[in-house]
Amino acid sequence: MSLRPFHIAIRVDDLASAKSFYSGLLGANIGRSSNQWIDFDLHGHQVVVHLDESMDSPAEAANAVDGDHVPIPHFGIVFSIEEWRELADRLKSQDVDFIIAPRTRFEGEPGEQGTFFLRDPAGNALEFKGFRDMAQLFER
Repeated sequence: MSLRPFHIAIRVDDLASAKSFYSGLLGANIGRSSNQWIDFDLHGHQVVVHLDESMDSPAEAANAVDGDHVPIPHFGIVFSIEEWRELADRLKSQDVDFIIAPRTRFEGEPGEQGTFFLRDPAGNALEFKGFRDMAQLFER
Protein backbone atom coordinates (compact mmCIF):
# COMPACT_ATOMS: atom_id res chain seq x y z
CA MET A 1 0.00 0.00 0.00
CA SER A 2 1.34 3.41 -0.95
CA LEU A 3 0.13 6.26 1.21
CA ARG A 4 -0.04 9.76 -0.21
CA PRO A 5 0.50 12.93 1.75
CA PHE A 6 -2.64 14.76 2.78
CA HIS A 7 -3.41 18.45 3.01
CA ILE A 8 -5.63 19.84 5.71
CA ALA A 9 -6.49 23.43 6.56
CA ILE A 10 -7.67 24.27 10.06
CA ARG A 11 -8.72 27.35 11.97
CA VAL A 12 -6.67 28.71 14.84
CA ASP A 13 -7.15 31.80 16.99
CA ASP A 14 -3.45 32.58 17.54
CA LEU A 15 -0.69 32.01 14.95
CA ALA A 16 2.17 32.30 17.46
CA SER A 17 0.67 29.57 19.67
CA ALA A 18 0.02 27.40 16.61
CA LYS A 19 3.63 27.88 15.45
CA SER A 20 4.95 26.94 18.89
CA PHE A 21 2.74 23.83 19.04
CA TYR A 22 3.15 22.45 15.51
CA SER A 23 6.78 23.42 14.96
CA GLY A 24 8.14 23.46 18.51
CA LEU A 25 6.28 20.61 20.20
CA LEU A 26 5.46 18.33 17.24
CA GLY A 27 8.60 19.11 15.23
CA ALA A 28 6.87 20.20 12.00
CA ASN A 29 8.93 22.19 9.51
CA ILE A 30 7.59 25.60 8.55
CA GLY A 31 6.84 26.27 4.90
CA ARG A 32 5.22 29.33 3.37
CA SER A 33 3.46 31.77 5.66
CA SER A 34 1.88 35.19 5.99
CA ASN A 35 0.37 37.16 8.83
CA GLN A 36 -2.88 35.16 8.27
CA TRP A 37 -1.66 31.55 7.80
CA ILE A 38 1.29 29.14 8.17
CA ASP A 39 2.06 25.98 6.16
CA PHE A 40 3.61 23.14 8.17
CA ASP A 41 5.30 19.99 6.90
CA LEU A 42 4.12 17.51 9.54
CA HIS A 43 5.90 14.27 8.67
CA GLY A 44 5.37 14.81 4.93
CA HIS A 45 1.78 16.06 5.27
CA GLN A 46 0.72 19.66 4.73
CA VAL A 47 -1.11 21.19 7.67
CA VAL A 48 -2.13 24.79 7.06
CA VAL A 49 -3.32 26.87 9.99
CA HIS A 50 -5.47 29.87 9.13
CA LEU A 51 -5.99 32.69 11.59
CA ASP A 52 -9.61 33.18 12.66
CA GLU A 53 -9.64 35.44 15.69
CA SER A 54 -13.42 35.13 15.97
CA MET A 55 -13.50 31.34 16.23
CA ASP A 56 -15.46 29.70 19.01
CA SER A 57 -14.13 26.76 20.97
CA PRO A 58 -14.78 23.45 19.24
CA ALA A 59 -17.75 21.40 20.39
CA GLU A 60 -17.00 18.67 22.93
CA ALA A 61 -18.57 15.83 20.93
CA ALA A 62 -17.18 12.28 21.08
CA ASN A 63 -17.84 8.72 19.90
CA ALA A 64 -17.05 5.52 21.80
CA VAL A 65 -14.20 3.54 20.20
CA ASP A 66 -12.67 0.52 21.95
CA GLY A 67 -13.33 1.94 25.41
CA ASP A 68 -12.29 5.53 24.66
CA HIS A 69 -14.34 8.67 24.05
CA VAL A 70 -12.83 9.80 20.75
CA PRO A 71 -13.27 13.53 20.08
CA ILE A 72 -15.04 14.58 16.90
CA PRO A 73 -14.08 16.17 14.68
CA HIS A 74 -10.38 15.34 14.67
CA PHE A 75 -7.58 14.70 12.20
CA GLY A 76 -4.33 12.86 12.54
CA ILE A 77 -1.32 11.16 11.09
CA VAL A 78 -0.41 7.48 10.72
CA PHE A 79 3.13 6.43 11.63
CA SER A 80 5.12 3.23 11.81
CA ILE A 81 4.85 1.87 15.35
CA GLU A 82 8.49 2.87 16.00
CA GLU A 83 7.94 6.50 14.94
CA TRP A 84 4.72 6.59 16.95
CA ARG A 85 6.44 5.34 20.12
CA GLU A 86 9.23 7.88 19.67
CA LEU A 87 6.75 10.77 19.38
CA ALA A 88 4.59 9.47 22.25
CA ASP A 89 7.64 9.13 24.52
CA ARG A 90 8.87 12.62 23.59
CA LEU A 91 5.46 14.17 24.32
CA LYS A 92 5.10 12.26 27.61
CA SER A 93 8.53 13.52 28.70
CA GLN A 94 7.25 17.08 28.11
CA ASP A 95 4.16 16.46 30.29
CA VAL A 96 1.74 17.03 27.40
CA ASP A 97 -1.91 17.01 28.45
CA PHE A 98 -3.37 14.12 26.40
CA ILE A 99 -7.09 13.77 25.69
CA ILE A 100 -6.43 10.04 25.37
CA ALA A 101 -3.00 8.93 26.60
CA PRO A 102 -0.84 6.67 24.40
CA ARG A 103 -2.25 3.14 24.35
CA THR A 104 -2.86 0.11 22.13
CA ARG A 105 -6.29 -0.08 20.53
CA PHE A 106 -7.88 -3.25 19.08
CA GLU A 107 -5.15 -5.35 20.70
CA GLY A 108 -4.82 -8.75 19.06
CA GLU A 109 -7.42 -7.85 16.41
CA PRO A 110 -7.12 -6.76 12.78
CA GLY A 111 -6.15 -3.10 12.75
CA GLU A 112 -4.26 -3.21 16.06
CA GLN A 113 -2.72 0.22 16.54
CA GLY A 114 -1.04 2.56 18.93
CA THR A 115 -3.05 5.74 19.42
CA PHE A 116 -3.14 8.96 21.37
CA PHE A 117 -5.06 12.22 21.15
CA LEU A 118 -4.25 15.78 22.12
CA ARG A 119 -5.50 19.29 21.34
CA ASP A 120 -3.60 22.14 19.76
CA PRO A 121 -3.76 25.57 21.45
CA ALA A 122 -6.90 26.47 19.42
CA GLY A 123 -8.69 23.34 20.66
CA ASN A 124 -8.42 21.26 17.46
CA ALA A 125 -8.26 17.54 18.29
CA LEU A 126 -5.41 15.51 16.75
CA GLU A 127 -4.93 11.75 16.68
CA PHE A 128 -1.62 10.00 16.12
CA LYS A 129 -1.68 6.32 15.16
CA GLY A 130 1.10 3.77 14.88
CA PHE A 131 0.96 0.45 13.00
CA ARG A 132 3.40 -2.46 12.94
CA ASP A 133 2.08 -3.28 9.47
CA MET A 134 0.63 -0.47 7.34
CA ALA A 135 -1.41 -3.08 5.44
CA GLN A 136 -3.52 -3.30 8.63
CA LEU A 137 -4.63 0.33 8.32
CA PHE A 138 -8.02 -0.55 6.81
CA GLU A 139 -8.42 -4.12 8.09
CA ARG A 140 -11.77 -5.15 9.54
